[in-house]
Amino acid sequence: MANTAAVYARIDPQLKADVEDILSSLGVTPSSVVQMLYSQIKLTRSIPFGIKLPVKAPLSLDELTREQLNAELQKGYDSILAGKSYSADEVDEIMNREYGI
Repeated sequence: MANTAAVYARIDPQLKADVEDILSSLGVTPSSVVQMLYSQIKLTRSIPFGIKLPVKAPLSLDELTREQLNAELQKGYDSILAGKSYSADEVDEIMNREYGI
């Protein structure tokens, strides 16, 4: 084997276990994945994948528990009592800005 150098990284233990299970099922080792990543960084002179926050999506009613739905309805009711309300155009603008819809 050629000379090698060690790379050390601290990582959440559960994340490590989850990813190593996936890598094992793919038949690759964590070391080979790091080697591939480094090779691609050298080749492309960049991070070889997009780094961005996931797109936020509003929750549907099916995704909320009864308690969560009641809490959201209470927030809306409290907002109305406090005199805070939005026009349909304002709601459309907020939904577009926050969720891209």
